[in-house]
Amino acid sequence: MSIKRKIITFLSLIGPGLFLIGYNIGTGSVTTMAKAGAGNGMSLLWALVLSCIFTYILMVAYGQVTIVSGKTALLNIKNNIRYGKSLALYIMAALIVGEVFALMGIMGIATELLQEGARLIDGTFVISTASVTAIIVLALFVLLYYGKYEMFEKLLTTIVLLMGLSFIIVFFMVKPNFQEIWKGLIPSIPQKPGSFELIAAMVGTTCSAAVFIVRSIVVSEKKWAIKNLKTEKRDAFVSAFMMLILSGCIMAVAAGTLRASGKELETTLHLISLFEPIGGKLASFILIFGITSAAISTIFPIILIAPWLISDYAGKPRNIKSPLFRVLGGLGLLLSFGAQFMEMRPPALLVFSQAFQACILPAVTLPVLILINKKSIMGKHTASNLMNVGIGLVMIFGLVTTYLAIIDFI
Repeated sequence: MSIKRKIITFLSLIGPGLFLIGYNIGTGSVTTMAKAGAGNGMSLLWALVLSCIFTYILMVAYGQVTIVSGKTALLNIKNNIRYGKSLALYIMAALIVGEVFALMGIMGIATELLQEGARLIDGTFVISTASVTAIIVLALFVLLYYGKYEMFEKLLTTIVLLMGLSFIIVFFMVKPNFQEIWKGLIPSIPQKPGSFELIAAMVGTTCSAAVFIVRSIVVSEKKWAIKNLKTEKRDAFVSAFMMLILSGCIMAVAAGTLRASGKELETTLHLISLFEPIGGKLASFILIFGITSAAISTIFPIILIAPWLISDYAGKPRNIKSPLFRVLGGLGLLLSFGAQFMEMRPPALLVFSQAFQACILPAVTLPVLILINKKSIMGKHTASNLMNVGIGLVMIFGLVTTYLAIIDFI
């Protein structure tokens, strides 16, 4: 078998994992991890590592339940758990609200970066963020209406990969202190305002409740059968491991650039300083278009999450060209203008949205613990003792981070 063929075969085996890396490592991850590194160095690395381990556990669990039962997450919760209908509706509503906040923050960051990109090209050229938002919204709605997003997504993915590679290059350029990285594995909470919310945001952007529900949908679309259970575990490992590597690099780069220069991530334009070691306008453009591409490629799944979840709950086919997808997707795009009317800066709004996502984690952990142990659904594929312990630890972790988030929210 040729090398090219081997690569294609490997990528086909880990499809959902790659999709979720693209969905999860976006503007939210860059902003949250950069804020953690800028404000606290590598001292919160432990939270990232735990989040990625627990992400792997829940991804395997949700994938296993979906494969064995043949049904997606919300449909299983609704039909096979006591009070499942109410719980499924709560999860659906909470995820949609959380994604709307994220959408506003992501669009705010994207528009401010594009505005700065225009200024770098020509110092006299000024365009309002509202105008940039309108252009993005109109373009995405056209793509949504005609269902022509695939080729555009490939282009954005290429740019995002370039940004990811740039983060890895800058990671080695800033010559991180590996002793500090090892120290970051020891749990500690910085004694400064906003630390609890930041930890919750790191959990929310990595061990995201939305990821597990969406994973169930993607695994279902992949039509994996019981014979693919090992493939599903490998796929989950690749996804969680890549999230850890990329997010860790972003945190270390922020620690070696923003923190080293005495800056904390308070404004969108502070993000540009992350690629300062590369130098020049080229570095700024790579970061601007990388983060903007990550933002736009993330916006599309976000505006589709409401119709996706409704279809999942109802057990109906997911048709991107249906009126449900077009109407709710268009409404989601209109809500992305919300950042224009809020006093909260886009980075702070995005961190808040990720912290809100962490509060939903217990609600998606408990049902999968019940479902994966039901013999009537799983047969001989019920959870092992080790899997049950792992899901139990995720539940405790979710409750603790929810508590931390609520303390800072109050």
